[in-house]
Amino acid sequence: MDTTAIIVTIVGLGLVAFVLWYFFFSARQAASAVSSSSGVQEVAITVKGGYSPDIIEVEKGKPVQLSFYRNEENSCSEELLMPDFSIRRDLPAFKTTLVELLPEKAGTFPFTCGMGMLRGSLVVK
Repeated sequence: MDTTAIIVTIVGLGLVAFVLWYFFFSARQAASAVSSSSGVQEVAITVKGGYSPDIIEVEKGKPVQLSFYRNEENSCSEELLMPDFSIRRDLPAFKTTLVELLPEKAGTFPFTCGMGMLRGSLVVK
């Protein structure tokens, strides 16, 4: 191996390590729901290349209202799946879609886009 091949290999390994860290080990943005005067836990989520925030913390036994604002036209993000709550919703581009649910047991419940590429979690405490 010559010097160029060694440098390219080292840079490539560094980029692979960065991608692994970014997708699996970097800190993820979490948000706790805010209770309204009516007792409903509310969270606003922006959909643009992912969910922001992608980890949502709520309390068990209190109704939850998630407001998904889809700020893009990417076809991957046009559908929301929350299988543990039997929820499947279309998310129109540049509009807010409300999703209401009642978490009755504690745990971590994933949600994804229709293709499974965008991921988030609802953490019920």
